[in-house]
Amino acid sequence: MTITIIGSGKVGASIALNCAIRDLDDVLLVDIVQGLPQGEAMDINHQLSEMGIDRLVRGSNNYSDICDSSIVVLVAGVGRKPGMTRMDLLQTNANIVREVSKKVASVARNSKLIVVTNPLDPMTYLALKTTGMHKNRVMGMGGLLDLSRFKSFIREGTNVSSESIQAMVISEHGENMLPLIRFCCISGIPLNDFISIELQSRIFENTRKVAADIIALKGATIYAPGNAVATMAEAIIKDKKSVIPVSALLDGEYGASNICIGVPAVLGENGIERIIELKLNTVEDEIFHKGINSVTEAINAIMP
Repeated sequence: MTITIIGSGKVGASIALNCAIRDLDDVLLVDIVQGLPQGEAMDINHQLSEMGIDRLVRGSNNYSDICDSSIVVLVAGVGRKPGMTRMDLLQTNANIVREVSKKVASVARNSKLIVVTNPLDPMTYLALKTTGMHKNRVMGMGGLLDLSRFKSFIREGTNVSSESIQAMVISEHGENMLPLIRFCCISGIPLNDFISIELQSRIFENTRKVAADIIALKGATIYAPGNAVATMAEAIIKDKKSVIPVSALLDGEYGASNICIGVPAVLGENGIERIIELKLNTVEDEIFHKGINSVTEAINAIMP
């Protein structure tokens, strides 16, 4: 079996490298650009060889090669430019995701599908509906990327090791993301015991806007997304039953249905094995439902 990554730009290559370094499986990079996936594969294989990792990364321009994929990662699409929101990409990337999803459905229907293309939540919904795959097999990556940023700010604010931090980010991967300050702890000790309410508020806001800051500075986010997808793939391949925030199809959870949005879920060999429904307070619920409304509006704009 193989982990296939559709889209061999900087993020796709980062995902391939992270999956191979973790020794999860062989990796196939697919792209419409002739030579790009093959060149990225060669470069990554050279690093793996020196590290003593015997996974093979291949490049291809042919969708028929994805037939033995256990996991397909959909990265294809146009990336954000400085000053753009994720929703600015909606119509352009919807056309790309729709076409790629049709190919995945025809060639690799038994795989699990991880969507990375922005705007993440409506693209996850579009991929799910276009492929016709079971809702447990299709998920979006955004929440874990947001969580990695959230934990980074908590580490800076508390000056404790990242491995001691437990946190969660839910809702839209976008303007209405919800870093759950109230659920954060340091080895079981509430975050309130470490930092002030004022600093918590700054961490909350920094988490929500930092992606735009990175894009303004360097043009794209690359390394954290690569790691996030590899973490999700590892949870599935190793049946880890990890609790990870992912964009998932809701069916009554959080009072919503027929929408993909970021929620905590148990990831294992069957994909999304369970959605965890948190008890949100009034403020948290208001932000979450702003996310629901935003994603619903986007879905309505791209679905026939």
